[in-house]
Order: sequence, then structure tokens, then C-alpha cells
Amino acid sequence: MFDAMRYKGFFLRCLLAVLGACLWLFSISSQPAQAAVDSYVVQYLQVTEPINLDLDGKGQTQQFSAADLSEGKVLFKQHCLTCHVGGNTLPNPKVSLSLTALAAATPPRNNINNLVAYSRQPMTYDGSEENLWCRQVSETWMPQQQVEKLAAFVLRAAQKAPGWATETFEP
Repeated sequence: MFDAMRYKGFFLRCLLAVLGACLWLFSISSQPAQAAVDSYVVQYLQVTEPINLDLDGKGQTQQFSAADLSEGKVLFKQHCLTCHVGGNTLPNPKVSLSLTALAAATPPRNNINNLVAYSRQPMTYDGSEENLWCRQVSETWMPQQQVEKLAAFVLRAAQKAPGWATETFEP
């Protein structure tokens, strides 16, 4: 009888320990993860606090955090860097991702909505025909929020990054 009581006590302590460990793991996993902030975003894009970027060219803005811009940088690196090195455009070096060039495009691409629209249906710089150099970014490939973060990275880099989209680029 003494061994049975000892066994039940041991079993109960083990069960409580496992239950406590499960609750602890659940509490950790349910907390939101802190997104990694890229040092480039902090140092060169000068973003430590959320910033507002032009949403529509009509005075509305959208807020983006350093983590959002870091995610946008990763997306840019994965999907755009082949043709847009440092904000320059390798297939067409005369058209960069500078603020001046983005604003002069038809339609202007110097706000979040228009950059997202361009990503969804790329057009030539003058807007006259489909741009065959850029891949069309469908909603199933990249959700709206990700495309907005990508656009935010491009706009902020055009505003602040030293050497971004230099006017003297020659391939």
C-alpha cells in the first residue's frame, strides 16, 4: 500500500510538471513575436519609430514601422534585386527608382497605392503599354500587405538611402 501511494504521488507530480510546462510553452507561443529590424533600415533609412508615407498623392498617408520596412527590404531583395540594384534599373538604366523618376512616371509611382498598382500590372514608364521586364505580382503570389511593405521600402529608400538610384548609373 505504501508503494502504491508513493507511485500515485510521483505520478501526480509528473503530471503537474508536464501540465505546467505545456502552459508555459503556450503562454510563450501566444505572445506576438518581435519582428527583426534590419540595421540598414535604422541606419540608412533612418527609421526607428513608425513613419508616415504618402498613400495616394492626395494627402493621405499610411504608417509603417521599422519592422515593416525590414520586411519590405527582404521582399525587395527576393523579388526585385535582380533588375533593381541599389534603386537603379538594369534593363533600362535611364529609369531608376529615384523619387524624381518615380514622380515623373505615367501615372506617377511616388506613393504607396500607385507603386502597388504598378506591381499588380506593370506598365512602361510612359504608361502606354505592358512592361515585359517586370513580373506581375498577383494577389495569390504576394498579399496586399506585403506589396505595401515592399512599396514602402522603395519609397523610403528613394527618400533617404545614400546612393539609392544614382542619376549617373552606367551598366
